[in-house]
Amino acid sequence: MPACVRYIVTDVDAAIDFYTRHLGFTVQMHPAPAFAEIARDELHLYLTQPGPGGGGAPMPSGEAQAPGGWNRIHLIVPDLNAMIATLRAAGCRFRNAVVQGVGGKQILLEDPSGNLVELFEPNTAAYRAPGRAKSG
Repeated sequence: MPACVRYIVTDVDAAIDFYTRHLGFTVQMHPAPAFAEIARDELHLYLTQPGPGGGGAPMPSGEAQAPGGWNRIHLIVPDLNAMIATLRAAGCRFRNAVVQGVGGKQILLEDPSGNLVELFEPNTAAYRAPGRAKSG
């Protein structure tokens, strides 16, 4: 069963372009201008533009759903430095500099609406290898 995540975006077409051009996602469906489903491996990302025809309806309090925040999807990449250079050359925005942790190094990429994508290069090829226990 694939993992599914919903991101609120300000422009579905811009989000589709960003994720397919830069991060290897493919369009699964785009039935309305304000909604699309894209996928990369087992991750399915639902892109929703708030308003009529899209979803992301206001909360009962009247608060509107909006993109951004600190929650994020986590994508493993084989060469973080090369990926960063390619994305910077394409004009993509990052929220921080590269951070080295115990399991590897990461950086936070912003999509066109300000939603985060954590790009992560593990220290070792055994990181989350098939058959290994998955831990945070």
